[in-house]
Amino acid sequence: MSLYEKIVNGEEKVSLIGLGYVGMPIAVSFAKQVDVIGFDVNTEKIELYKKGIDPTREVGDEVISNTTVEFTSDEKRLREAKFHIVAVPTPVKEDRTPDLTPLQSASRTLGKNLTKGSIVVFESTVYPGVTEDICVPILEKESGLTYGIDFKVGYSPERINPGDKDHRLETIIKVVAGMDQETLDIVAKVYELVVDAGVYRAESIKVAEAAKVIENSQRDINIAFMNELSIIFNKMDIDTKAVLDAAGTKWNFLKFSPGLVGGHCIGVDPYYLTYKAEQMGYYSQIILSGRKINDDMGKYVAESIVKKMIKANKQINGSRVAIFGVTFKENCPDVRNTKVIDVINELEEYGVDVKVVDPLADKDDLWDEYRINPSEVHEIKEMDAVIFAVPHDEFRSISLEDVKKMYRASVSKYMNYEVLNEIAAASEITIKDTNNVLMDIKGIFNRREAEEAGFMYWRL
Repeated sequence: MSLYEKIVNGEEKVSLIGLGYVGMPIAVSFAKQVDVIGFDVNTEKIELYKKGIDPTREVGDEVISNTTVEFTSDEKRLREAKFHIVAVPTPVKEDRTPDLTPLQSASRTLGKNLTKGSIVVFESTVYPGVTEDICVPILEKESGLTYGIDFKVGYSPERINPGDKDHRLETIIKVVAGMDQETLDIVAKVYELVVDAGVYRAESIKVAEAAKVIENSQRDINIAFMNELSIIFNKMDIDTKAVLDAAGTKWNFLKFSPGLVGGHCIGVDPYYLTYKAEQMGYYSQIILSGRKINDDMGKYVAESIVKKMIKANKQINGSRVAIFGVTFKENCPDVRNTKVIDVINELEEYGVDVKVVDPLADKDDLWDEYRINPSEVHEIKEMDAVIFAVPHDEFRSISLEDVKKMYRASVSKYMNYEVLNEIAAASEITIKDTNNVLMDIKGIFNRREAEEAGFMYWRL
């Protein structure tokens, strides 16, 4: 009887190592079909799951309350499973080189508890070769077992889109790979239990690793092009969204839009590919150029805000600015590698007092990562500028009339005119009458309505 048959019959279990935004939904999906052990080293997270609380908001409290996943932080329980899925993050270090520490640590933990006849499937995004050249030796060393004889390995890159209720594990074709044909067959059949869209069998583990890392690199490059267009069109005083709407009427025009590119995938994965390329003696031109544009967008947005405030005759040092949205993307509580932080940091260097509003952001992570305590919407008053940085659905119910109430009763806060005009001349801008500065980065509001309502409006 194959391992797949034993899993289906309830004789063997599936384990998930890493229960974050990716691993937890996978565990929950598999638990609808087979017995699942959900392991994470974060004991606080495990306790929340046991209480029926979903801090990721990916599946919701009700689903967590009713799932049959056996949540645990006891690594020895991994010995009860034979099919292991590793879904831990793969970030980059400050020098933008791959940080494989979480993956190596997970491999060591699993290795200590690996039993004969097991299959280990890695889902973490990596450069080609990591699974076989880095993870497998760790598994062998810690377990004392022999790769290919006592245990086998597969790879199936995650494609879950956090915060997206349409593109889920079940609805996205799953790429799978195995060290040999037998492993590939079992891995494919196991994933077919939960993936309604079906699976794609890649030629090898390295092919599957490469496929994943270029998916996000391609998206990163396309968004970088949109961001560059936005910079150009803003200089021409042309609305970028209007241009893209017009161009988008052509059947083969790719519908991307400008924005702040952060998170743990698009803003990270390209560096994994270029790192490996450099090891092979090739230095990327297109990929890293796109990355540079996207990495610099936070600074560009902040500088654009300051210029608009100068036009509005507002003193910059000591001014008050509210930013709505701090997560890396809409409708998601994840604040890891969010580029909104770049906007905040840049504004604070100008002496701006920044208030952050985000009802979705994980407050603990926000404090631990960035030392930010978010404000409530009703606390936003006496502002000099308001920025909508992330288009959460909750923000779309805020009207322009609501936004107007957030500004100073008297919006003028004049500087010395000699200094003001010097700054204006250096920035190549023209001083205008005082206005309520509204920065709508992703275009939540209608531009014409905002301008007719008296806002000094700007978006990418």
